[in-house]
Amino acid sequence: MNSSLIGKIEKAKLYEHEPERIHFQKAQVEFRGKHDNYVVTLGDSDWKCTCHTFATGFETCSHIMALQRILHTMLDEESRSQHYELVGDHLEASVK
Repeated sequence: MNSSLIGKIEKAKLYEHEPERIHFQKAQVEFRGKHDNYVVTLGDSDWKCTCHTFATGFETCSHIMALQRILHTMLDEESRSQHYELVGDHLEASVK
């Protein structure tokens, strides 16, 4: 194997353990919910979801909150904390 490629593989392994190096700016994912599949997008720190909860006027949903938790270290502060005031007490209670 090419020594240059070996070096890149080793570097990738180091990066794997440093997720804070990654900052999502835009993303689109399919989220398989309990009842249906939904599309969740993040663009310019603004979350959107195609689920019924989000469509009925809530500013967040379980799919967005799950992704915020999963990607926490890879999100900028605004994307990480958007709507935190709506769920903050519940998040803190679940951590205790």
